[in-house]
Amino acid sequence: MKLAKHAMIIVMVLMFSTPAVAEIEQARDLMEAGKFAEARAALMPAARSGNADAEELIGVMYALGLGVEKDPERAFEWYLRASMKGHPGAQSGIGWYYELGIGMPAPDLVRAYLWYGLSTIGGDPDAVLSLEEVQKKMTRDEIARAKVLINDYKPWMYPFR
Repeated sequence: MKLAKHAMIIVMVLMFSTPAVAEIEQARDLMEAGKFAEARAALMPAARSGNADAEELIGVMYALGLGVEKDPERAFEWYLRASMKGHPGAQSGIGWYYELGIGMPAPDLVRAYLWYGLSTIGGDPDAVLSLEEVQKKMTRDEIARAKVLINDYKPWMYPFR
């Protein structure tokens, strides 16, 4: 009985996740072709449904001004949505915003380290380098505080890592 239940759940996940994956791949193709307005339109349904990949790509569009007016605040918010779902690329983006203080009163290296650290756990290879660089700017106390925050987030964001 349990096996049948698990098989049914897997089938349902595949049925309902495939259209979002296709939409996101289509949107990536459109972005590569420079068709940013069409890409954003293709991403919005998945993003509204909470798809982290779509949210992160919309964040990229606002961060770089691709088909939309460049808007660091909106980029940050889209990155944050995806980051809270464990998207490593978006987490690196959040770390970068905190490191440079983009759209903030000042840089926050503790939070930059937190998000780079989470991104590293999530598998983003670039985050390792970012983590090393931001660490050079921090005191031991700041690093210790950031590690406490990482330990707060990690169990629910990356429970199996």
